[in-house]
Amino acid sequence: MRLVLASNNGKKLLELQTLFAPLGLEMVAQGALGIAEADEPHPTFVENALAKARHAARHANCAAIADDSGLCVDALGGAPGVLSARYATLFGQEKSDEANNRMLLQKMQGVSERRARFVSALVAVRSADDPEPLVAMGRWHGEIGQTPVGDGGFGYDPLMFVPALGRTVAELSADLKNAHSHRAIASQQMLAAMREVWSLG
Repeated sequence: MRLVLASNNGKKLLELQTLFAPLGLEMVAQGALGIAEADEPHPTFVENALAKARHAARHANCAAIADDSGLCVDALGGAPGVLSARYATLFGQEKSDEANNRMLLQKMQGVSERRARFVSALVAVRSADDPEPLVAMGRWHGEIGQTPVGDGGFGYDPLMFVPALGRTVAELSADLKNAHSHRAIASQQMLAAMREVWSLG
């Protein structure tokens, strides 16, 4: 079965291909099929993931899955949230991981409450008008460090310190990240749902 990933993020594709390997699916990025990115106008991860999955399914004419994920910081009222990938642009800065991390550290200056969560909403649809989308949520708890540490991963990984592991996410191996991450937690829920509802695997 082919499953189109509603993303052009190569690192996200590799992560999800690994996590969904047990189902024997062929997962391809929408960009490989000439499908443009969908709009993400909604205030929640679930709504944006559903919009992206429907968009990819409509243009690919097959099943699709979308991940909408980001960082939610308690002291910032849940920001950057769904705007995580372009957080710095809200303040006139460039769109890049480095700019986003700099802006987050700037906003957290002098803040002692540093609890945060990586959140992943996975939504899968069999078609664009599937009345029964599969929805899974994963949350990975940690705290925002004072400076970036580590050179692995992407996004806010260098700033997200996970006390249970004693390291930032950027210091973890790919295998360790895939065993603990928000996307891994959501993916395990999604695998179970696909086996139950779609009769896969």
